[in-house]
Amino acid sequence: MTVVIRPVRAGEAGLVLGFIRALAAYEKLSHEVVATEDRLAAELFAAAPRVFCDIAELDGAPVGFALWFYNYSTFVGRCGVYLEDLFVLPEARGAGAGKALLQGLARRCVAEGLGRLEWSVLDWNAPAIGFYDSLGADAMEGWTIRRLHGVALQRLGAPD
Repeated sequence: MTVVIRPVRAGEAGLVLGFIRALAAYEKLSHEVVATEDRLAAELFAAAPRVFCDIAELDGAPVGFALWFYNYSTFVGRCGVYLEDLFVLPEARGAGAGKALLQGLARRCVAEGLGRLEWSVLDWNAPAIGFYDSLGADAMEGWTIRRLHGVALQRLGAPD
């Protein structure tokens, strides 16, 4: 079995949305997915995109994805990559697609002189945590993710 990592192609926003929905179902968060194929296509294939996606293929068939964007660390003084989503279809797990997706992003970071590659994982997702631990990823103890969205975001972002 051969794993190949490639950038998402125009016309594949539906594929990406399918992976997002499968990830959300796995995380029991399907009710939170409001993304659409058109919205994803507009973001991924904009003239100057701010979000990127890599597709993992196993023997030519798409089996997973990594959706990511550049971030910046003031402490490191360099850009990095934030991995928003990583997902491999359950039937393809163990074939190396997840590791290949992360290796591709790590290689990008090294080649571009970026300071770090980071992501979040749900605290109950023991298989993912074990996988990330096996790669040498550090758990960022003491850090809690905070998020503004919905009404709170609208309220804070409203003009004075």
